[in-house]
Amino acid sequence: MTVTTIALHMNRVEGDLEVHADVSDGVVVDAWCKGTMYRGFERILVGRGALDGLVITPRICGICSTSHLMAAARALDAIHGVQPPPDAHRIRNVALMTEHVQSDVRHSVLMFAADLVNVAHQSDPHYEEAVRRFEPFRGSSVVETIRETKKVLELVAIVGGQWPHSSFMVPGGIVSVPSTSDLLQCRLLLGSFKAWYERRILGCSVERFADVQSEADLNGWLDESASHRDGDLGFMLRCMRSFGLDAVGRGYGNYLSVGSLEMPQGTSLRAPFGSNFFEPSGFARGLEVEAFEQASIVEHVAHSWFVDYGGGRHPFDGETRPYATGEEGTRYSWAKAPRYDANVVETGPLAEAIIGGSGLIRDLVGRGGPSALVRQLARIIRPARLIPAMLTWLEEAKGDGTYYKKPHMVEEGRGFGLCHAARGALGHWVEISEGAISHYQVVTPTAWNASPRDSLHHRGAIEEALIGTPVRDLENPIDVFHVVRSYDPCLVCTVHALRKQPSRGLSLDA
Repeated sequence: MTVTTIALHMNRVEGDLEVHADVSDGVVVDAWCKGTMYRGFERILVGRGALDGLVITPRICGICSTSHLMAAARALDAIHGVQPPPDAHRIRNVALMTEHVQSDVRHSVLMFAADLVNVAHQSDPHYEEAVRRFEPFRGSSVVETIRETKKVLELVAIVGGQWPHSSFMVPGGIVSVPSTSDLLQCRLLLGSFKAWYERRILGCSVERFADVQSEADLNGWLDESASHRDGDLGFMLRCMRSFGLDAVGRGYGNYLSVGSLEMPQGTSLRAPFGSNFFEPSGFARGLEVEAFEQASIVEHVAHSWFVDYGGGRHPFDGETRPYATGEEGTRYSWAKAPRYDANVVETGPLAEAIIGGSGLIRDLVGRGGPSALVRQLARIIRPARLIPAMLTWLEEAKGDGTYYKKPHMVEEGRGFGLCHAARGALGHWVEISEGAISHYQVVTPTAWNASPRDSLHHRGAIEEALIGTPVRDLENPIDVFHVVRSYDPCLVCTVHALRKQPSRGLSLDA
């Protein structure tokens, strides 16, 4: 059996991801996800003031900075024992959801769809239309997506002062007090984005698409009108089916949601299953959902460029000590390997939809299993679920209302903050000693999805999803690209700077 190893550089927006795959008889038989950059944020934070994480951690990523701020703020809420006022929860949630909806559309149209115009698909009847829509920097959908997603991000700037890297969330709420005029402007911006998303992406109203609860419903929706078939969602779905994306990217079939978007007291919205979160927490084996336990999260470093501590450790006990010799030949990534109760899991819109009870996604997975198609479908339709809730919370929030509750500040304590970034489960684990940060660990969505092997040598989620992927052309393994990008990896969040020291060469201790 002849085995050929291919090395792919997957950068498209942020981060340094390499995917190495062994190919035999035209399919992937083994794979490795390699995070190639060390950043050291957890080490940077130790010794700094207790509130410094609110300023520093949003700089981890320029795409999902609001999610890092939310996780950092929730950890400090827990440490200081404070519950923010209901309107503070509303505005925190809306800002985070704004980041989600723009990222979902940007990734789908600008990053994922760029592979739909790969020359490997040029014989397909959908190809010319795909080029017209999705050609990078020139396609009609690309141009509109850049313009409209830029506009909706103004909402975060209104309530948070800037985007990215805002720091308006603090323990006890938010530092800004939006006026009635601010809230009205936010509703107008979101209403405009909703109208564009319905026209360009869905080809129908979000209320109409909410009725699509099964594969049969989806097929009926596609046939119902030309606007459904010809919207970017309908066209992308037809492309993905024609290109065979429903047959690649299966993986382990384990899913994790840590719970996100805390329900404000007095809201008219109802969360699935009576949860305290609009996005409920849970762990799913296939479609069977179990309760989520934060204590079951551990991180392994056996195949990561860190000093090994044996087995897996909970983030409160974890360490981030770089070790980059690689002489053993077993370490290959700056990403750690998070696991849930020893299970390799994936996180993100697909996991959230399965655990949150989406009829459509659960039916598709139940019939055909997970795939690059259903994973990407879950992402591009998530704004249809989030936008109505965002509008409700903006309407319920009171101009010049109560957005902050002063906490009782403490000098010692530990706490964790969990939420969902655009790519899935995010957690910050923080310890404060004598008023300063003594321990900080961050577990990101791409750490879950693009992890290396663990202490038991189990592949990470993307590594496993690549097994069996067809490779028709070693120089252009397009199906490998489709599978990896269906997870929307973002390595800058995950690999935790090289600093030149003239007298001693290079130091990895940031």
